[in-house]
This record gives sequence, C-alpha cells and structure tokens, in this order.
Amino acid sequence: MTAQTAHSEPSSDHPTSSVPGPKRVAVISSSLRAGRMSPSIADWVVAALDRTSGVQVDLIDLAEITLPDDSQLYPGGGPTTEVADRVEAAEAFVVVTPEYNHSYPGSLKRFVDWHFSQWMLKPATIIAYGVRGGHAATEHLRGMFAELNMVTTRRGLGLSTPWEALDDAERYTPDDGTTRALSAALAELLWWAGVLRDARTDRPFPG
Repeated sequence: MTAQTAHSEPSSDHPTSSVPGPKRVAVISSSLRAGRMSPSIADWVVAALDRTSGVQVDLIDLAEITLPDDSQLYPGGGPTTEVADRVEAAEAFVVVTPEYNHSYPGSLKRFVDWHFSQWMLKPATIIAYGVRGGHAATEHLRGMFAELNMVTTRRGLGLSTPWEALDDAERYTPDDGTTRALSAALAELLWWAGVLRDARTDRPFPG
C-alpha cells in the first residue's frame, strides 16, 4: 500500500537546496502479527505528514511485501527486492515498531538487512510501542542504524499501551500531548532530511 501526497515547497528568502522538490518520507509499519497495532499508528503518522507542506509520503507495510529467501542474502548485497527503489527514493524514515522480547521484531530486521546503500546518510525517527513504551526496541534500533551510517533523531516516541487509544474505527487517537510530541519529532526529522540531502549532494562521504 502506498500513500503519496505531494505539496509544493514553501517560499523562503533563504537559499534553496541544490536538490529541489519535496522531501520524501517513508513510513514503515513493521509488525506482522494478527491484530497488530502498527498500521493504526502508521496511519496516524501519515496523516500528520500529509498536513506538512513540502512532504511526499510513502507508506511501506511489511505485511504487504515479500522479501527473497535469506539464503540469497550476503553482506551489503543480494537480489533486488520489490521495494528497493522505494527505500532508495526515500530521504527520511519513520519506523513504527512494537517491542518484542525487549527488542524489535524479526520482520523489521529482515527488511533492514535486505537493503544496504539505500539507508546510508539518511535520518530516521523511531516510534516504538508496547506495554512499557517500547524503549528497548528504540535503543536496539539506534545501534543498528548507526552501523548503516544513518542518523536517528533525538526526538522519538515511546507509546505505552497505545491500543487503549483506539476509537471504534480502530484509528489511533492519542491525547494532545502525544500529538504534539509527534509534531516535534517530525519537525526534527525533516530538518535532518534537508541537511543530509544537501550533504549527499555537495559533500562526498569520506568512507
């Protein structure tokens, strides 16, 4: 499922990026379990980004894609996946993940491992959830993303028992404080997206 909304960039007196156009943000819904919560939270994030000028959104639901068999995976490579071009096109990521057994789910690890260069020098905001807020999943993801030369934003969200904030239509409807926290996290993510877009264009990575 892909949700894409493009808006024109707001006018500014400051110099524009050497790479014009909207910032492209991929929202990753990572849980595969029956009765999963991640689609409702991901839809909430997509709606917030859709209200943000200068953003194009791509919703990637891991339950709707099929990755190659892991026997074909090797470090930094492997067959091209059906969503590799979408990961490559994204300039920033919002990762919606549950906490399973004090970490993130295997579905997300496989998805990350099946892509490599597509992640590099891009920012990610982590929105984790669980009985205690998913903080262990967040910290484990930070280490993995650092290995891929990604920037994880300082602001993220740890949602405790978010299933208690579902309305009758299964939409996630948190309190105003949580909504403001999302806005702050997305603002930081988009700042990093602009900075790293310029850096990828103008400053070759010394690696």
